[in-house]
Amino acid sequence: MKGWPSILASACLGILLWQGVVMLAAPPSYILPPPLDVAATLWSAREQIAHHSIYTIGEILIGLALGAVLGAVSAIGLAASPLAQALLRPMMVFSQAIPVFVLAPILTLWLGYGIWPKVMMALLIIYFPVTSAFFDALMRTPGAWLDLARVMGARPARVMWHIRIPAALPGLASGLRLAAVYAPIGVIISEWVGASRGLGYLILLALGRVKVDLMFATTIALAVFTLLLYAAIDQICRRWLDAPDD
Repeated sequence: MKGWPSILASACLGILLWQGVVMLAAPPSYILPPPLDVAATLWSAREQIAHHSIYTIGEILIGLALGAVLGAVSAIGLAASPLAQALLRPMMVFSQAIPVFVLAPILTLWLGYGIWPKVMMALLIIYFPVTSAFFDALMRTPGAWLDLARVMGARPARVMWHIRIPAALPGLASGLRLAAVYAPIGVIISEWVGASRGLGYLILLALGRVKVDLMFATTIALAVFTLLLYAAIDQICRRWLDAPDD
């Protein structure tokens, strides 16, 4: 929460620069509407934006939860099994060569226009960062701790649960922070491809009707939610990591 003054200061600076461009360049409102017009639209269309936000936020949270759990479990499985590392990790790295955004039409074709293509896009876009960050942290467990566990005759499962996972929690926290930023991207992309509700759908609807002020207002609402989600995840991770010291 200590970073909020800097975020607010940056936001105010951005608004001032935006207003300066509007005053100096005088672009048409359908290209760049003034900040006050966007603020007015954000207030007047608050019910419409809130209605579509419910669906987008739900999709983001479900995808974030599933992607975080699947990524954490995958990282533990890879760290526990050299065979899994040899077989699966190259496949995971290769999968990143395929831009995840091109999968949105395929997921829509397979799963329809409901909630699940959006959830799957969020899951896919955050799965690799969470898995990679947590796996790397698990593999960096101090060797002295592992040697001591072996000398004491600890079984691999107990070593993983009591030593490697606690030591790797900062890495998992870093992956979750990235996931909080990436998950909305996946959902919005999927809503652009096929949806009848959600903030991504509302952005396209506003663009098609040349309601640029509504498009900007919806984008700002999405940005605010993403910041709040990141702040919530960050706060949870900080308390989670500090809990053993209490």
